[in-house]
Amino acid sequence: MTGLAPARTWFPEIEPRTASRRSRWVEIACVLLVSLGASAIYAVIQIADLATRPEPIGEQVVALNPQRDERAWLDLAYQLTGHLLDLVPVVLVCWLLWRSRRPHLARLGITFDRPARDLGWGAVLLLVVGIPGLAIFAAGRALGLTAALAPSPLDAQWFTVPILLVAALRAGVTEEVIVVGYLFERLRSLGWGRAQIIVGAALLRATYHLYQGVGGFLSNLLLGLLFGWLYTRYGRLLPLVIAHVLIDVVAFVGYPVAAGAWPALFGLDG
Repeated sequence: MTGLAPARTWFPEIEPRTASRRSRWVEIACVLLVSLGASAIYAVIQIADLATRPEPIGEQVVALNPQRDERAWLDLAYQLTGHLLDLVPVVLVCWLLWRSRRPHLARLGITFDRPARDLGWGAVLLLVVGIPGLAIFAAGRALGLTAALAPSPLDAQWFTVPILLVAALRAGVTEEVIVVGYLFERLRSLGWGRAQIIVGAALLRATYHLYQGVGGFLSNLLLGLLFGWLYTRYGRLLPLVIAHVLIDVVAFVGYPVAAGAWPALFGLDG
């Protein structure tokens, strides 16, 4: 990434190895099981469900950000509460890796000293990741390996678009802070090598997207490998968070527009 000086180390600071390996693994397991590890388990069950139905995966439809209740106020309450509670594990890992001196979240690769540059590189990553991701999705649909994604209509409620933006923010923050910032630091403290960490975290990311089918697994595996390499190279998390949020904004808000204009292309014309 031109313009970004490589970090001297993977992370600005590594915690002294005072905790036992067993307690560290217990901590990692608990953090993942209340966050994205649980999502991975549900995604495996969901892909097994899709794969064992009479109709092929390519002919099935998975709801993207579905409505939670027909009553508007309850739908808003359910969705907003769900997104806010999903951020609790982020608060937990920030607490676990907080350091007393500034920058407090340096062990997560989070500093706020270059916001404009981080935003710019996040936008660049949107293009670098977004275009190949669309190609993989289209290929998966063409081969019948990826389920069609049914988006939420943008005019369903007055709060639909704001809630979709909150969902994009929640997804970007949760996934990158936990799967990259937290998990990379903890696995390195356990003696894992750079390649092991990058591949392991990418596999986790791909697994909790299995509900989308093979295309979703493959595209997120590649994204995880790229993001992991960038993080170990430059030690900055915010460009990855920004890129992820922007990707999901396009997916959550732009995808319904595109699917409404060309339903046959997205397998939603039946």
